[in-house]
Amino acid sequence: MSITVEVKGDIEKAIKVLKKRMQLEGVQKELKHRRFYEKPSVKKKRKRLEAARRRRKASRRSS
Repeated sequence: MSITVEVKGDIEKAIKVLKKRMQLEGVQKELKHRRFYEKPSVKKKRKRLEAARRRRKASRRSS
């Protein structure tokens, strides 16, 4: 996975853009989950709940 940000002048703005892209890509969430071992049953449950959350969010947008 590679995220690139082109810097033209303002470093603070580039950092802000980088953080936003990392959040949209889910990098921070992935790092948080990989910090400690997660049992397969817990991982499956978390993935199922995340998918349900995405489906609810998508149904709200389409309605």
